[in-house]
Amino acid sequence: MSNILTKTTSMKTMSHREGGTWMRGLAHFVILITLFGSACDSGNDSVTADADDIAGVVSGPNGPEAGVWVIAETFDLPTRYAKIVVTNDKGQYLIPDLPEAKYSVWVRGYGLIDSEKQEVKPGATLNLTAVPAPDKRAAAEYYPAGYWYSLMQIPDKSNFPGTGPKGNGISPSIQNQAQLLRHLKSGTCLACHAIGTKGTREFQESMGEFESSVAAWERRLQSGQAGASMITSVSQMGQEAILKMFADWTDRIEAGETPEAPPRPSGIERNVVITQWDWADPKAYLHDLVSTDRRNPTVNANGPLYGALEVSADYVPVLDPMTHDTTRIPLTVRDPNTPVATGPDMPQPSPYWGDEPIWKSQTNVHNPMLDEKGKLWLTATVRSPQNPDFCKEGSDHPAAKVFPLERSYRHLAVYDPSNKKYTHVSTCFSTHHLMFAEDDNNTLWTSGGGQVIGWLDVKKFEETGDEAASQGWTPLILDTNGNGKRDEYVEPDQSVDPKKDKRIARGLYAVSPAPDGSVWGSSLGYPGALIRLEPGPDPVHTALVEYYELPLNENGEPVEGFSPRGMDVDRNGVAWVALASGHMASFDRRKCKTLNGPDATGQHCPEGWTFYTEPLPQMKGVDSPGSAEGSYYTWVDQFNTFGLGENIPINTGNESEALLALKDGEWVKLRVPYPMGFYTKWLDGRIDDPNAGWKGRGLWATISTRAPFHMEGGKGTTSKVFKFQLRPDPLAK
Repeated sequence: MSNILTKTTSMKTMSHREGGTWMRGLAHFVILITLFGSACDSGNDSVTADADDIAGVVSGPNGPEAGVWVIAETFDLPTRYAKIVVTNDKGQYLIPDLPEAKYSVWVRGYGLIDSEKQEVKPGATLNLTAVPAPDKRAAAEYYPAGYWYSLMQIPDKSNFPGTGPKGNGISPSIQNQAQLLRHLKSGTCLACHAIGTKGTREFQESMGEFESSVAAWERRLQSGQAGASMITSVSQMGQEAILKMFADWTDRIEAGETPEAPPRPSGIERNVVITQWDWADPKAYLHDLVSTDRRNPTVNANGPLYGALEVSADYVPVLDPMTHDTTRIPLTVRDPNTPVATGPDMPQPSPYWGDEPIWKSQTNVHNPMLDEKGKLWLTATVRSPQNPDFCKEGSDHPAAKVFPLERSYRHLAVYDPSNKKYTHVSTCFSTHHLMFAEDDNNTLWTSGGGQVIGWLDVKKFEETGDEAASQGWTPLILDTNGNGKRDEYVEPDQSVDPKKDKRIARGLYAVSPAPDGSVWGSSLGYPGALIRLEPGPDPVHTALVEYYELPLNENGEPVEGFSPRGMDVDRNGVAWVALASGHMASFDRRKCKTLNGPDATGQHCPEGWTFYTEPLPQMKGVDSPGSAEGSYYTWVDQFNTFGLGENIPINTGNESEALLALKDGEWVKLRVPYPMGFYTKWLDGRIDDPNAGWKGRGLWATISTRAPFHMEGGKGTTSKVFKFQLRPDPLAK
């Protein structure tokens, strides 16, 4: 082009004949360049769709739209089905491997509003036009919930400790700002659903009219079967102050305040393919799903997915991802008088369901796992809470002799797909999560036992059917005398005796057996902790635990992160955990200078911790490290089931509406843009075909919010299964 400009500038010095000859040559040259350029552009911009693909280019007023989502959805299959991809730098997209059906296809992205839906079948090339948002408010409607949540004004540090109803309205039990954040995130609200979704940042018309937003929030928090729990939780934090805080938040949003804009997907985030299916029903909600054996992710290849409906309903939803069929496994209890997990009473009607009690489960299934045979194991209620005699004081059961148990509220069960048999396993200890160890007995470890950690010897149970003889439990004993073995111990309310061990009353929330035979778990609260159990040869009598709290400074304030929820461990024995502070943290025990002894009671290994701030803005009024995120769980991809590598920790990203994978210290955000409101409490990874490249691998998750009606679609929205896959590039087939 510089040569052309030079010749054009010097034309005045040419003769008429020379100029005419040159102009004719230039015209031919420009035509060739134009044709060549068009051919190049056509070759670069067009995308070839195979018979089961939809492909094309997304353009806006300023040219190609990079880093926006293209969504294809159909209702022609046995259940609703959708697939989502991201455009590359040139605005190109390719949605691969679509089942035969008619699809609605449209564009969604930051800075845009949804484009008009186009109807098309696989095999088509479909160019799409992106529609810029007319204003900031319209654009912000597509932001993740956490961006809206970050607008909440948290009382600054000068307000703590709270001074109660006659002071600043914050409960005196809330000693610092971090404790309040822990309650708002891990302790109450975010443990059940996101905050910042359209269903929470706006009031439903069915609620009626109120004198103030404070009154509206007080009414909202009494809604439905969870109403008593919600309003009680707010009262524990300080009802007056918390209601004002929430009312101020929604008032400012109603007045037009919007959050900062998120960045569009970039780099490897554009290689993600998300497939989704509907399952369960609109009145049910899920907690978890499972796809394979945690220890060997090739088990159940291409097989069904199983879900857990917790307090909502007594069935296991099942998805066959190959046929797109959904079915149900009915669940039972051993004792017909087993109470429902959540009763029908409600302080105020639900804005969505009125006076109808929609949660009716007796089994209260919380967490599913598959074993090496593809059997489905569940933490499930099988009877009323009162324990049988073999659990109690006076029993000759070895564990009952050490620590008798009077009651347990959730137990175990197993479903065998080969014969469709559902077997109850009555445990003396309560259960919450469960995970298999890598040992000869196929030991199934559980959390949720309160003052004990319980397990089932699955090998013995399958050989004998004796549920009493196959189970065991142990109290949590610290090796405070430092001799490496379990001895006589002092109780939790007694001071450390350097000559004895010490029992702690700190139960496990999560549980994760490590490759070295130890068992890790998280302990909730402030500052919260990780617990490592070394079973020894006879866990009932030999098990010892190590207790590692999140570090505090001399004033009892967090050094950085605080208050864990779900955790996992990698193949190297490093623990990874989601924190209410808006962090993922790792804890490497190998860095600890002290492991046992009289000082090993919690705050003895700050050097073991490393913190990674989750990628959301921080909340207003909070100047400490962290973000508005508060992920529910951390899961570690030990076997590269996704494609980022082995031992990749992934947070559930509940406020980001995304899975958050940490790769080499950097976040890879797997945002689910449709439907808005993605919120999961667990994920799983499976390898369907180790030789099929990216198509043979994937992560699986489900919608876990207790309020799917808060999501895009509102009332009638059902839970969904999501599969995340990572292509080598955004156009890979």
